[in-house]
Amino acid sequence: MKTPYRGYQIALIAFLSTGLSIGMSQYAFGQFATPLQNEFGWTKTQLNGALSLAFVSGITGPILGKAADKYGIKYVLLISLLIISLGFLLRPTISSLWQWYLYSALIYAGFPGATQITSGKIVPLWFPKTRGRVMGAVTSGNNFGGFTMPALAASVISFSNWQSAYLIFGIIMLMLSIAAYFIMSESPDLIEKESIRTNRNLEHLEIAKKQSKWGFDLSEAVKSFRFWAISISLMLGVLTYQGILTQLTQFLQDEGMSESISTSCLMMIAVMGVIGKLSFGRASEKYTARKTLIISLFFQTIGVMVLCIGDSALILWIGCFIYGLGFGAFGALIALVLVEQFGLKNLGTMMGINTFLTAIPMALGPLIAGITHDQTGSYRNAFLGFSILFIFSILLVWVSKFGKAPKPLDVE
Repeated sequence: MKTPYRGYQIALIAFLSTGLSIGMSQYAFGQFATPLQNEFGWTKTQLNGALSLAFVSGITGPILGKAADKYGIKYVLLISLLIISLGFLLRPTISSLWQWYLYSALIYAGFPGATQITSGKIVPLWFPKTRGRVMGAVTSGNNFGGFTMPALAASVISFSNWQSAYLIFGIIMLMLSIAAYFIMSESPDLIEKESIRTNRNLEHLEIAKKQSKWGFDLSEAVKSFRFWAISISLMLGVLTYQGILTQLTQFLQDEGMSESISTSCLMMIAVMGVIGKLSFGRASEKYTARKTLIISLFFQTIGVMVLCIGDSALILWIGCFIYGLGFGAFGALIALVLVEQFGLKNLGTMMGINTFLTAIPMALGPLIAGITHDQTGSYRNAFLGFSILFIFSILLVWVSKFGKAPKPLDVE
């Protein structure tokens, strides 16, 4: 019996890597908030300070991106997953706030290599003609993690304690790193052999080879209006992760939802996210990733605004539904937009720079949300501010079309 195309196995590793990393650290963050506050007496601002250590990703992102271009994604992914695993395995030993921050910084240090850089490098190489829909499927791992990891954390905490939940997270990531080492590859020779073995269209392979030579050099990128317009737009867009998603469970509970219903709402967002990634990923192949990114940001803006004006459980559910559709698509479109607008030639480096820039709002978002909550008793003002920044992000994506693209790359 013929074994399936190797690209499917590699896509599965990317699916699990990005999904579990985000599911454990962001979606499940709210499940640990109350146990940690009860045990250590931390304020929301102190607790959310760990999320602000996302700036560490901004430091390691360019390093890991450059290493992925130079040495290959296999070793970058292995190291990234091991670092994340270590961060989770050490969290049960926490006895003071500085340790909470240190171990959180470890997790964020491995984040770029385990998420965007991996999917961005792998999917266009193994699936050149269907990269939009495959990227949607791979990044729907985020929502798989969002659906499963909060439930896993809540169950383990309920039956045991928060320390056991973090220990299980660490073991899962360790096992994934071992699997990634033996399965992951971006070898052109292997891609060609697998394409021949599975009777895939070799024209697609030639497309992949050509695409790998297209794109900005670093010096061209930093002088490009298109590069900065897209980069700043994505920089503002990632506020959806640290500024909104990680606070959403607590926000819904503050608005009167029970813990079980707010967790269900978060799971619904995860399901909508899968639908968003698959549908928007497919649409990006037909209408361009840039245009679909605008729609994604629009849905998020409307969804957050509905949440902020909601005065009943029904309105909150509607807000989560709309937000979840746009939010899910955004995760797939980050890499697709970077590939489409900047090319594959130095994609790891481009994604590393993007990670550096997005670390700024990733660090500030949770602090702003935490301070706003401590001062007003609600996240509403912070959420409204973030939605206004999403509108500005939409404008930047729209005007980016007036900037010059890499010469070999025609995105319009």
